[in-house]
This record gives sequence, C-alpha cells and structure tokens, in this order.
Amino acid sequence: MPGPMRPRVGKVEKAKDVKGTLKKLFNKYVKDYKWKLIIVFVFAVGSTVFSIIGPKILGNATTEIFNGIVSKLSGGTGINFEAIAQILLTLLTLYVVSAAFALIQGFTMTSVVQRLTFRLRNDMIEKISRIPMKYFDGKTNGELLSILTNDIDMLAQNLNQSITQIITSICTIIGIIIMMLTISWEMTLISIIILPIAGFVVKQIVGKSQKYFVKQQAYLGHVNGQVEEIYSGHNIVKAFNGEEKALEQFRKQNDELYHAGWRSQFLSGLMHPIMNFLGNIGYVAVAIVGGYFAIQGKITVGNIQSFMQYNKQFTQPIAQVAQVSGMIQLMIAAAERVLEFLDEKEEIQTIENPKSTEGLKGNIKFDHVNFGYDENRIIINDFNADVKDGQKIAIVGPTGAGKTTMVKLLMRFYDVNSGGIYIDGINVKDFNRGDLRKMFGMVLQDTWLFGGSIKDNIRYGKPDATDTEVIEAAKAAHVHHFIKTLPNSYDMVLNEESSNISAGQKQLLTIARVILADPKILILDEATSSIDTRTEIQIQDAMDNLMKGRTSFIIAHRLSTIKNADLILVMDHGDIVEQGTHEELLAKDGFYANLYNSQFEDCDEEAS
Repeated sequence: MPGPMRPRVGKVEKAKDVKGTLKKLFNKYVKDYKWKLIIVFVFAVGSTVFSIIGPKILGNATTEIFNGIVSKLSGGTGINFEAIAQILLTLLTLYVVSAAFALIQGFTMTSVVQRLTFRLRNDMIEKISRIPMKYFDGKTNGELLSILTNDIDMLAQNLNQSITQIITSICTIIGIIIMMLTISWEMTLISIIILPIAGFVVKQIVGKSQKYFVKQQAYLGHVNGQVEEIYSGHNIVKAFNGEEKALEQFRKQNDELYHAGWRSQFLSGLMHPIMNFLGNIGYVAVAIVGGYFAIQGKITVGNIQSFMQYNKQFTQPIAQVAQVSGMIQLMIAAAERVLEFLDEKEEIQTIENPKSTEGLKGNIKFDHVNFGYDENRIIINDFNADVKDGQKIAIVGPTGAGKTTMVKLLMRFYDVNSGGIYIDGINVKDFNRGDLRKMFGMVLQDTWLFGGSIKDNIRYGKPDATDTEVIEAAKAAHVHHFIKTLPNSYDMVLNEESSNISAGQKQLLTIARVILADPKILILDEATSSIDTRTEIQIQDAMDNLMKGRTSFIIAHRLSTIKNADLILVMDHGDIVEQGTHEELLAKDGFYANLYNSQFEDCDEEAS
C-alpha cells in the first residue's frame, strides 16, 4: 500500500514488558515532574473527598427539615431555617473547594502531559538524525510516522485522562465505602454484595466486545488503506475503468467494518444500562432496609437519603476503572514503541581528534571494499578503484549491480564490512560524519523538495546564500526562465507534495541546489532521468562546467549521457568487471559494449 501514513491493522498491540516500560518511562521522563504529579495526586484526592462529603451534609439538611416538620405538627418551633442555611452554606463551600481542587489538578496534569509530549517529540526528531540508515531500511514511512504521531498522541491523551481518572475513581470507591459505613454497616454490606456481580458482568461484556473492537480496528485499517491507495492512484483507476471494481472492494470492506463496529459499540453500550440496572437493584434493597431501620429509629431520614445517593454513585467508579484499564494497556503499548525507538543504536556522529576536510582535493581510493546490507550476504566483493581529483567517474551496470551502494559507502550512510575508503589518503572513518558529508553534493533520481518557497528550496544546502547567488545557480541549471514564468517567481510556495510543478522541473531545482552549495565532490544518481532530451543537453552542458576541477561520480542507466567521462567503472554483482573510457570499453567488445548496444537495440525495436 503506497503512501506515508500506513494505518495499524490487525490485533491491538499489548505491551511486552509493562513493568519495564513504566520504570523506563518514569526514570527517563516522568521523574522530572514528580513534584507536579504529587500536586496532581493531592488535589485530585482533595477534590474527590470534598465532593464525597457533600451528600452526608445534604442529608443533615434533610434531617433538619424532617425534624422541623414533625416538630411543627407536634406544636413545636418548626423548621430551623438558620441551621439549614448554615448547612447549605457549608455544602456550597465544599463544592466550590472541590471544583477549585479539580481545576488545579487538571491544569497541572495537562501541563505535565504537554511538556512530556513536547520532550518526546523533540527527542524523536533528534533521534532520527542519529539513527543509521540500516534501521530505516527495515521500516516503512508509515510505521515511523505512526510512532511519532499516533503513539505519542495516544500516550499523551491516555496519560492525561487515565491517571486522574484512576486516582479519583479509587478515592471515590474508598470514600463512599467509608461514608456508608459511618451511616450503617448493614446497608453497606448489601451494597458491597453488588460488587462481585458487577465485576463479573463487566468482565463478560469487556471480553465479548474486545474481539469486535479488534476486528473493527483491523477493518478500519483496511478501509483507510484502500481509500488512500485508490486516491493516490486515481488517474490509473480511471484510465483502466477500475471504478466499479474499486467500489465493490470498498463496499465489501465497509460492510465488514459496519458489522464489527455495530457489534462492538452495541456490546460496549450495554455496560452502562446493565450497571444502572444492578445499581437500581441495590438502590431498591437499600431503600427497603433503610425504611425498616428508620421505623425502628436506628437511622435518620437524612442519612437514608445520603446513603441512597452513595449507593447510586457506587457502581460508577467501578465501570470507570474497567474502562480506564483498557486505555492504560494501549498507553503502555504506545510508550513501549516510543521508548524502543529512542533506545535504537545510534551511529557515531563525532570522533576524538577528527581529521579536517580543509584543503582536500578529492582523490578517492576504494581499497578491497567488501559490504553487505546483511552481514551474511555480501553484495560488494573486493572492490578496488583509484579516482584522481577532478575526474568524472561514471558507474554503470545492470539493476542490483551495487552502483548506488558504492555512493552510500562513500558518504558513510553505511560502513564497509572490510577494506577501506580513503579521501586524499585519509580513511573516511577519521572524519566527523557531518564534516565528511559537507564535501559532497548529491542529486538523486527521487527528488525531494519541502513545502516552502522555490528560493528557500534552492538555498537549502547554503542557507546564507544571497538572492543573487540563488539566481545564478538557477541560471546554471537552466531553470531560471521557468521560475520567472511562475506566479511570485522565486517566492512561489511549493506545496508539500510539490505537485504544482512537473517531475523534470523538480529535478532542475535540485540540481540548482547542488550548484549553489558548491561541493568538492559531486554525486549524480540518475540526475537527468526525469528530464526531456532537449533539457538534458542543456543540463549536461551546465554539469560539465560545474564538474570542472571537481571529483564527480555519475550513476546512469542511459549510457549515452556518460560518453565523455574520464573513467567508466562497469559493475556487475558488486564487482568491477571492466573499467576505462567509453571508446576503450567499446573496443573491448565486452560487458559494457553489450549494455551499450542493447539500449540502441531496444530503441530500434520500439521505433519499428
């Protein structure tokens, strides 16, 4: 499935090491906010305690009213409104304090979570620049983006909600039990009997709904993936009249999603009414027993009212804890993936006593280089080559011969398994990676332009370049005239996909970028593959001027573009099978000659 955002599908992941992940998360990040978390805990407990006391005080007001009415009927003084007012004022104060505590703990927890998320995102972005290329070879763009966006968002949201929810729910359960015990232990026992029944029901519902939530997540991923796939290839779908087939596939996936979503939502929706039903059963039982105790004079009317309120609230925090437990599992699983990424082995960026790149000319030597992306499968075998500064070196060969790999080794995107690569006699491992890569300018077959102005894109390799230098580089790349025809000229903003300019124009802009950077060594990997023949001739002239006095490596499939190279290295299966100038290699009538002549044969066949 194409596209950068590949959704997670299949079974909802669970953390492999819950204890270890929580410990690592605390030691690396959370402990820096421990005092704020203590504030969150204290104020969350305070808010819950003050709100729990409320019904008991409200019951006292009810008792006062009841006693006043009875007194009035008996010829007494009647209702003591001053006492009731004092009770209600106390109750109002408690609720205001409870709300203030909740506000403070909510503000503090949000601050902690957002700062934690900010740090995690920063650390991940910095980590990306330090991870070796080998790691990215085994991951899709979607997987990396999912960690950076979905997992961190899930961690932040669930951390913010679940921590305070667990604190308040547990405090509410304990507080309600204590308050009910102060009223009547017999009635409390009746309420507690409901607990195991409620727990059993919750477990059964969660168990049955979970498998449908898993299916829903899986089919949601399939539907999203299909929509993305069809949308990205919309032109192809239309060209081959594939609309009906695409709609049929979508309807099938959407139907599965509908049924899985309906079942999961229905079962999860049952929890609230069932918990209410169980709560009402306990409510009725408590009302009957409370009435009996009131007749016997064991309990006041106000306490019955308070107890019934507590009983009504009793099952709510239990359901909340059950719901939060699932959120915590997802949160820990997300945290585990984030921390695993942050713990990935990094490539060494700097070394002790690095060599300077100042004054280097660009003599390059490959000395018995052996390399494999997998150590058990070597693809570059005993590679040897001597390149003099200022030479234009072409690397040719069939697909998979190892051409691009050699360039990656030269820039230390990967390190050789054995042997060495030397620049002016200095091993590339003796330079800091950043200093080494400043020596190179690279134009790849796959262009990359970011969302921003054309001027900023050209200036990417030399941020301090003047506007005049930018324009001169564009002229050298034969792209100045095109830019001047655009709205806002050099200030025109490219969208994120650079879809408002053609592939060939993108390539010209990347070439202008390299020209401006003025590197010592040039690497052109199929740099003119997206450019028409007429423009290619212009670019070739500009490149010839640019490459004068610079060591240049040109990787090309169209052999007609490298006829004037000083040296052509012909590669096959990781080995140099031939080397020489274009004329010398044709005269040998060997591997290169076969490659060269086959291109013209293909062209003749197409023409006929």
